[in-house]
Amino acid sequence: MISPLPVRNGVNATRLRLPGSGPWPTVADYLLERFGHVDPEGILRRFDQREIVGLGGTPLSVTTPLGEHDFIWYYRSLPNETPIPFEAEILHQDEHLIALDKPHFLPTTPGGKFIQESALVRLRNQTGIDDLVPMHRLDRATAGVILFAANPATRGVYQSLFERREIRKSYQAVVPLETGPGLETGKVLGPNDNLVQRDAEQLRQLLENLPMDYENRMTKVKGQLRSVVEQGPANARTHIRLADQGHSNGHFSGLPVALLDLDPLTGKTHQLRVHLASLGLGIINDAFYPRLWDVAPDDYARPLQLLAKSIAFTDPLTGQERCFTSKRHLSESPKQISKPL
Repeated sequence: MISPLPVRNGVNATRLRLPGSGPWPTVADYLLERFGHVDPEGILRRFDQREIVGLGGTPLSVTTPLGEHDFIWYYRSLPNETPIPFEAEILHQDEHLIALDKPHFLPTTPGGKFIQESALVRLRNQTGIDDLVPMHRLDRATAGVILFAANPATRGVYQSLFERREIRKSYQAVVPLETGPGLETGKVLGPNDNLVQRDAEQLRQLLENLPMDYENRMTKVKGQLRSVVEQGPANARTHIRLADQGHSNGHFSGLPVALLDLDPLTGKTHQLRVHLASLGLGIINDAFYPRLWDVAPDDYARPLQLLAKSIAFTDPLTGQERCFTSKRHLSESPKQISKPL
């Protein structure tokens, strides 16, 4: 359903489905009961300023009866946002695609307390292309390459590549090989954070068995933004190998670390983070796995050591092979980088 309101300041208008009937004589009465605890004067002001519209862009008034419209559109009141002090970089742009190199801490799409401070809204404002939409997602904590469709006429052609799993993604992660302050090497066994510790020798033996295709069964925890491992047929699979830089001479807080290359062969929520944690190789600075940290403000000095390194595919319009590679490097990588994230 196409919004009758244009994108404003990089943000789409919000669509709300109205009840067909109820104890509210008007649409305004319904909105005041549902949202009036937030800003009742603001709701009435939007009606007066003709900023709440129905299908076709018809403005509603405070007397518009409930049942006259199935859907309404309006612009959200934007929160006061603290700027995220990192910039994304455009790696490629043409009339169909934009490849963006996203920093840590920047969400892909607007939501919650992050609206203007999201990759999508920033990119729309930067390019002036209101039709931009992300073709996949990166966690806010994850940095790296993400693709945006720029042309509605060809968007579906590229999205079908994801549906058919014809997009090749490669990630990198830095993992500790010993436990230490804030570091755990426990397996994720269930929603209660049951952990089985692995010692340094076990972890080194695990590295000696790389490369490997690791698979298990994952499920999302109801009511949480987390996934866990459960019993049953595997539904998530990742190819894991030691990166070319190796793991010798790599240290985090004095502890040995390894840099891993990861190729997700399926696309479950938090798949790479869960797979490494379930092997006992939880990613450095992961606030979700193997154990959920207490909620705290972002610590920009401790980014999650996970990077979406590259995306490759055969372009369905030209038949050419395309590959977009991040210019970023993980700050705790064993190989010293002169320009860390």
